[in-house]
Amino acid sequence: MGTCTTFSIIGGGGFRAQYFLRIARALPETFRVAGMVVRDEACGRAMQQEWGVATYRSLESLLAQEEPSFVVVSVSPAACADYLRQLAALAIPALAETPPAPDLAGLVRLHEDLTTAGAKVQVAEQYQFHPLNQARLALIAEGRLGPVTQATISISHLYHAASLMRVMLGVGFADAEIRGMRFVSDWVAGPNRSGPPTEDVLVSSERDLAWLDFGDRLGIYDFTGNQHRSWIRSNHLSVRGQRGEIFDERVRIQDPSCTQLDYSLTRVNKGEWENQEGYFLAGITAGDRWVYTNPFQPGRLYDDEIAIATCLAKMGEYVAGGPSFYGLPEASQDHYLGTMIERAVRTGEVIRTTRQPWATE
Repeated sequence: MGTCTTFSIIGGGGFRAQYFLRIARALPETFRVAGMVVRDEACGRAMQQEWGVATYRSLESLLAQEEPSFVVVSVSPAACADYLRQLAALAIPALAETPPAPDLAGLVRLHEDLTTAGAKVQVAEQYQFHPLNQARLALIAEGRLGPVTQATISISHLYHAASLMRVMLGVGFADAEIRGMRFVSDWVAGPNRSGPPTEDVLVSSERDLAWLDFGDRLGIYDFTGNQHRSWIRSNHLSVRGQRGEIFDERVRIQDPSCTQLDYSLTRVNKGEWENQEGYFLAGITAGDRWVYTNPFQPGRLYDDEIAIATCLAKMGEYVAGGPSFYGLPEASQDHYLGTMIERAVRTGEVIRTTRQPWATE
């Protein structure tokens, strides 16, 4: 990946902040954490002992000692906006967690305060950078499916799903007409952020479905709470175009000569059977060619970590003058769409989105 990217973190006790620490520990030649802001002293000492990273009680204290290329803001949406403004005032680039503000009004204020002022802010929305999604997007970009008209996203909730839906469909900031519903049933309690289940009990399961009509393209949202961690519910993504479809890992195409092409997206892992190269994801093939190569091999990262590491690497390039990869306008649009999906599901009303201030062509 070239030179080492140095960054600091605001917020050390949360679930997400530890992703960045694990990635830096696994890839020390690629990433280095230059201190963390952890407001609670006892928590800061514990984090420092566990991760070997200096902790500070305030942003001012950190910046007096460290010189990060950018700062990862990994705190609650309500607190995130304030830190983004502080960093912008100091001309320090920021990589925010999702979502960057708790509601529509907060997103509009961030646009007015930061985007229009040219603040260097990106958002760590990682789902499009998962290896399998990168492979799918590579086939779409090649035009293998022809113009894409439909996408079904059953992977994660609300703004995460909206981000995948928009990028798979290529709808940009287009408005949509949204219909939604909820179906409630029982299932056995499964894994959550705290770990595997400890007792066999039935709990309520809420399956939310929504149809987003963008005019010439259709997005379908299908998510059951905690589905992405479940042992008994599968994730699913499909994309349909004029010439073919991707259905999970299966690719089916009819080429211009009216030939049927049918192949799979196949993960290639090193370290299996007699391979002695270490254990890591090498990439993904489609038929007889590579459509995704893991840029962090031989680091032993799982897919979500590879995706977040991609955000960090792209942020390093952005700070050095490279292109935006997922800025506040994109993050705001996805959070807005997620909010409208939630409203359509809750009320049963047909919701029509409206153009927001951050929307660009």
